[in-house]
Amino acid sequence: MTDPLLAPTLELPQPGARLRPWSFADAAALVEYANDPRIAENLRDTFPYPYTQQDAEFYLCLMADQQRDLHLAFEVGGVAVGSVGVHFKTDVRRRSAEIGYWLGQPYWGQGLATVAVQCVADYVFAHFDVCRLYAVVFETNLASARVLEKAGFELEAVLRKSIIKNNQMLDSRLYAKVN
Repeated sequence: MTDPLLAPTLELPQPGARLRPWSFADAAALVEYANDPRIAENLRDTFPYPYTQQDAEFYLCLMADQQRDLHLAFEVGGVAVGSVGVHFKTDVRRRSAEIGYWLGQPYWGQGLATVAVQCVADYVFAHFDVCRLYAVVFETNLASARVLEKAGFELEAVLRKSIIKNNQMLDSRLYAKVN
């Protein structure tokens, strides 16, 4: 198994786009792109809104100490504009991992998220003892569901009333890609 501490830099097919390890120098860009209610409404409650400088510094410290999972900055034109993370599971699910991602709004609709998810999936399957990569998408996040579909993930289930976000019960959709 590859050591997750040695986070890779993965070049993407779009000019100037890549995935790379987070840096403390990314704090200002992280605040700029993460501080968007349209992003926070589609992520777990641990992703704050408003997203402050203190939130960015806390997250970047976590990434510096991170020893198990894979967390990459989504860079376009030299600026961190989003994130892709892979959370490796344990025990009976030790050959599974969960992928999550977000991208700053100015970069939506350009196919960047799709190629990033494809690239990370290929990397995980090639370098880790993982046979199943999955994502859970809120029912209201149709764009993210489409990203997964275009990246080769298949809808496995609709989990009825499985999440609560902004005091609203929502279904979620479970997508997976099996190697």
